[in-house]
Amino acid sequence: MTDALIPNGCKTNGPVESGYFKKGCNPFAQTGRSQLQNKRAVLNQKIIKQMRMRAGAENLLKATSNNKVREQVVLELSYVNSDLQLLMEQLEGLNSSVEVYQNVQFHRETSSIPLIPLGLKETKDVDFSVALKDFILEHYSEDGSNFQDEIDDLMDLRQACRTPSRNSSGVDLLANYFSQLTFLETRFFSPTRQIGIFFTWYDSFTGVPVCQQNISLEKASILFNMAALYSQIGARADRQTQAGLEDAIAAFQKSAGVLHYLKETFTHTPSYDMSPAMLSMLIRLMLAQAQECLFEQITLPGIRNEFFSLLRIAQEAAKVGETYNEVHQSMIQTPIRNNVPFFWTTMSELKTNHYNSLAHYFVSTALLDHQLTPSDDEDKQEKALSQVYDAMPEGRSPFDILKDKDERRRIGKAHLQRSIMGHEEAIRTHSRCRHLQKLDILSDILQAGLKRSLTKFEQNDKEEEFTDYMLAPDIISKTEKKAEMEIPTATKGPLSVFSAKQRWSAPRTIRLRLQDRDLGFTLKGDAPIQIQSLDPLCPAAAEGLKEGDYLVAVGDTECKWLGVSDVMKLLKDVDEEGVDIRVVSMLDSSSQPMPTKSATYGGLPKTYSMICLAHDEDDKKSRKVAKKPSFLSWGLKNKQKSGSTLSLPNADYNGAWNRPCPTYPNSYNESALY
Repeated sequence: MTDALIPNGCKTNGPVESGYFKKGCNPFAQTGRSQLQNKRAVLNQKIIKQMRMRAGAENLLKATSNNKVREQVVLELSYVNSDLQLLMEQLEGLNSSVEVYQNVQFHRETSSIPLIPLGLKETKDVDFSVALKDFILEHYSEDGSNFQDEIDDLMDLRQACRTPSRNSSGVDLLANYFSQLTFLETRFFSPTRQIGIFFTWYDSFTGVPVCQQNISLEKASILFNMAALYSQIGARADRQTQAGLEDAIAAFQKSAGVLHYLKETFTHTPSYDMSPAMLSMLIRLMLAQAQECLFEQITLPGIRNEFFSLLRIAQEAAKVGETYNEVHQSMIQTPIRNNVPFFWTTMSELKTNHYNSLAHYFVSTALLDHQLTPSDDEDKQEKALSQVYDAMPEGRSPFDILKDKDERRRIGKAHLQRSIMGHEEAIRTHSRCRHLQKLDILSDILQAGLKRSLTKFEQNDKEEEFTDYMLAPDIISKTEKKAEMEIPTATKGPLSVFSAKQRWSAPRTIRLRLQDRDLGFTLKGDAPIQIQSLDPLCPAAAEGLKEGDYLVAVGDTECKWLGVSDVMKLLKDVDEEGVDIRVVSMLDSSSQPMPTKSATYGGLPKTYSMICLAHDEDDKKSRKVAKKPSFLSWGLKNKQKSGSTLSLPNADYNGAWNRPCPTYPNSYNESALY
């Protein structure tokens, strides 16, 4: 999709305007990918409407005893369920539309089999403004209106994440918002109360909405979309070049890594597309596609018709077939098979047969085209052939097979038979799925593979041979480079001192004056600094300073992120007139009330709240020009600009993966989701 750089203050390669961050893609760009996402959003709204109707009908069915009314309700339910089934099939069709995600070369002459990307989860708009401003006033004793700009920036960042560009900038955008959610969770989402912000996300496979007040749903969904975006980047890579294949391999491995991080971190996600079973299947799928790209990388320069090279390629192909067989087996398990698109299941089965057939073809070529000669290394060939099978055909030794020309031809033809049968089964699988039938390139590849094996078989078939053909044994899978997950590096999260978990007094201004060249107290700690060893008779104590207070400002300088040495430099020039400091005190938090439970809806999954049925309202935002720094400005350390309440990205932000930004903090709730 086309990038649209909206007012932005980050360093970028293109022109930017004033502001904080790079926006996502132009949501009105009529690309194939954006049109699919727009259709997904429309289907989600239709699904929720039908589910509301079904839930109302079911409630009426329980409440009435009138037989005539019950008959009408049952009839209405049948219509609603039929509509829901049709909508689910349309959503499955969107998840099966993989061609728009492929590289542009895919639509021209290419020999690459299409890959499966994940679609982005859709969400509803969230208004942070009222709830955050109320919390700032109540918890931090400051006027929330002073932070309207920061709240607006956070909402703009979230909106941009709904249409991320399909490149590293889009990943950076999602990772950036994920890091902001960690800061937001620490400062505003207390474990003992809820502030009334509802997050609604739609299941990527079923379209069923999930609404929660827990910010972990938001974080988990952003991670899912990050993995989905990596899969789309991998599918888009040009696999006709080594550089493109490297990009595809890296993207799919990173997608698997993010999914693994999501699975291990958020263990009780309410949305089925993020359940442990579904995530395990998706991880296998991403790794299988990475392994497929590794195979293509090996074969891209061409395959030499040489004995050892052919056996090596055969085992590489068998490895790809094995990984796709694992994917297929996980897809057909209950309840995954009820939610995964039929296109995905048939594609994984098709690729299993295709790559296993290739493995048998390469072994047959090694046996049929190469005879053992006196100049060959017999021991090396014998060892190589013995490593291809778990058990040798009919108990024959590798050396006996290699030196006997007729036996080589017999076993080679047996492998060709399995190759032919495998490709024929792949073609039958292709014909069973209407979405697969649309992929002409896939049909051409399968037909070419079948024709190649048939031609090879005819070249080595003799009319005078009436011997029954044996069944060729399976080929041991082996690879020189196995696809591995690239798990994101977790970095340390924000300090937990100033957070929603603690209760704080309003900031107090204290006038410091020297008495006998002494301030009357010492400092301890490191970002933030705490008052200790306070002399109760010093002028500061008389002004109201207490031992244990946290120092948040000296004069006009914010010092929440400063160490002892930096604060002492600010205080060393205090003269007889003194200097104003600002401090806060920690209050007793034991009396805070426990949160109330949000209502759940019985007709849908228990995590679905009635709040998500409310219609979105147009949000008219007003921005302030002036920003007032405050003790609430605890976020990313930024010396060039006073930190904001929400710590939006600074100008030094460079990326999301293996870079020194707090992309994947450790400071998450161990209880995960709800």
